[in-house]
Amino acid sequence: MNAIAGIETPRSPVSTRVLQVTQLRVELRDQVDVLSGVSFSLDAGEIVGLVGESGSGKTTLATALLAHARRGARIVSGRVEVAGQGLLELQGEALRQARGSLIGYVAQDPATALNPALRIGGLLRETLAVHQVRLDRAAQQQRIVETLRDVGLPDDPEFLRRFPHQLSGGQQQRVMLALAFVLRPRLIVLDEPTTALDVTTQAHILATLRRLCKSLGVAAVYVSHDLAVIKDLVDRVMVMYAGRLVEIASREALFTRPAHPYTRGLLAAIPDVAQRRELLAIPGHAPAPGQRPAGCAFAPRCSRRRAECSEAEPPLRELVAQQQVACVEPYVQGLQLTPQLPLLATEDSAPRPALLEINGLNLAYDRQVLFDVSLRLLPGECLALVGESGSGKTSLARAVAGLGENAEGELRYAGQPLKLAARQRAAGLRHQIQYIFQNPYRALNPRQSVYQTLSAPLQHFFGIKGPAARERVEAVLKRVSLPASVADLYPHSLSGGERQRVAIARALICEPKLLICDEITSALDVSVQASILALLRQLQAQGLTLLFVTHDLGVVRAIADRVLVLKLGRVVEQGRVDEVLDRPQAAYTQTLLENSPTLA
Repeated sequence: MNAIAGIETPRSPVSTRVLQVTQLRVELRDQVDVLSGVSFSLDAGEIVGLVGESGSGKTTLATALLAHARRGARIVSGRVEVAGQGLLELQGEALRQARGSLIGYVAQDPATALNPALRIGGLLRETLAVHQVRLDRAAQQQRIVETLRDVGLPDDPEFLRRFPHQLSGGQQQRVMLALAFVLRPRLIVLDEPTTALDVTTQAHILATLRRLCKSLGVAAVYVSHDLAVIKDLVDRVMVMYAGRLVEIASREALFTRPAHPYTRGLLAAIPDVAQRRELLAIPGHAPAPGQRPAGCAFAPRCSRRRAECSEAEPPLRELVAQQQVACVEPYVQGLQLTPQLPLLATEDSAPRPALLEINGLNLAYDRQVLFDVSLRLLPGECLALVGESGSGKTSLARAVAGLGENAEGELRYAGQPLKLAARQRAAGLRHQIQYIFQNPYRALNPRQSVYQTLSAPLQHFFGIKGPAARERVEAVLKRVSLPASVADLYPHSLSGGERQRVAIARALICEPKLLICDEITSALDVSVQASILALLRQLQAQGLTLLFVTHDLGVVRAIADRVLVLKLGRVVEQGRVDEVLDRPQAAYTQTLLENSPTLA
C-alpha cells in the first residue's frame, strides 16, 4: 500500500564504501556508557534504517556520525570514516566544512531547524556560501534550481522569496532535504523526519529520499521508532537497544524472520492498516544509561531469558547471510501475528440513541475550515477522524469540546442541545466531555506534581479535596496502569508514555462519558503506543465513548469501530472501519490507504 514500494533499487556491481563505523563508544560523566561497541558500514546509495525505543541511543548514534555529542556526553573511542575521512580527528573549521559537504543532517522538526528570518532562497545560498562551494553566480543558481526540482519543490522566484512559516509541513521538510542535498554530500543522516506528517506527505517525502539516494549515490542513515514506516524505504535495518546494536539484517530477512526477541517485540506492537490484529506491548521499560544490567540488557524484559543471558553481553554474530544478531537463543522461524476482532463485530439489530450528534457544522478562522459536517456517535463506540494535515480533524474535535471559535451548527449531547462554547455549557455537563491533547510534554504543567494536576479537576468539578482526593487520584492512576508513587513525581521525571497516561488519567478523573483523543499516540514508541491503545480499548469496553483523531490508518484499524474521512473540511466518506479500509469508495480514501505504511 506504500508509494515507495514501486521504486526500483538498482545496485552497482562494484560497491563503494561510504561510511565505516568501528567500535564507537559515547559516555556520560563517571564513565557511564550511552553507546558501546557500535560497528557497521554503508555503501554508496544504500539506505539503512536505525530503529529502537526512546532511550535506545538512536539519536546519540546519529549525531555521533557528525562527530557531535550532546551536552554532558562525549565520544571517547572508536572511529567514524566518511569517504575515507576520519571525522573524529577533525576539529574547528575542518570539521565544520565536513558537516554538510561530506555528511548532511535532516532534523525531526523543520519548524525549529529552519531560520525563520531567512527566505528559502537565502537559506540555500547561505548554505552554499558557508561551505565555500566554488560556483559562479549562474552555476550556483542552477545548483539551487536542480536541487529544488530533485526534492519536488517549485524553483520559481516567488517560491524562493517565501519564508519557512509560509510553507506547509511537507514543504518545510522538503526544504530540509534540499539544504542537505544541495551540497552533494556522500552521507546523509535523517532523524525521524516524517513523524509529524500525514501519511500522504510522508510517503512523498520517503519516495523522494529513496530516489535521490539511489540516483546520486548518497548513503543514508534513517532514524525511526516505527518499522512499518521504513519497511519500503531501507535496504537494511539496524535495531538498537540500550546503546548497542542487537540485530542487523537485510530488509527481507528482518521483516520475514526477525531473530532478536526485541525486534519481534517491536514488530508485534505495530498496528497495521492491512489487518486488525492484537497489539502486544513489550513489558517493562528500556533501562537508562547507568542502570543497564550486566549481560544482555534486554534480558529482564525477555520471555526467553536464560541464566547465561545475565552473565555476559552476547556479541553480534552472523545467524544467516545478511543477518547478524546479539542473542544466545535467537528465533529462526517467521513471526506470526494474531488477528483480532473488533469490539463491535456486528451492527446493532435495533438503532440506539446517539450520545453525540452533529448537524451542519461550519467553522471559520481567517478562512472556512469545516463545511456542513454531520455525524452520529453511539455510546461505547470509537469513531476515528482521519485525513491529511489541514483536513479539519482537530478543528472538528475542538468544536465538540467547545473550544472552536466562529462555529455554527447544531450539536446534541445525550439527546439535548449542546452549546458550541464550553463556557456556556452547564457546569454539570462540562466534565462529561474531556479532551486529551497530542503532546503530553506540553499538556502537563511542569511546575505541578502529578497529584496537583489530577486533584485540581476533582476540586473544580466535584469539590473533593484532602484524603478523599488522594484516594481518587491513586485509584485513577491504577486504572491507567501507573503506581500510586507516580502521584508525587513531576512531569520531567516521567517517560513519554507515562506522561500520556497521566494526561488520560486527568481526563478520566473527571468521570467523562465522551473522551476526545487528538493524535495522542503520534509521538510515542510503538510499544508504548500499543499499551495506550490497549488501555483505550479497555476503557471503551467499560462503556467510555471515544472520538479519536489520527492520521495513522493502522491505529484506526486497531482501535476504531467506525471511521469518518475528512478532506479540506468536508466529509468524503464514513462507515464501519473494516468496510471503509477494505472497500473504500472515495478516491481520496483510496489515496490515503495507498500511502499508508504496512507490514503486509
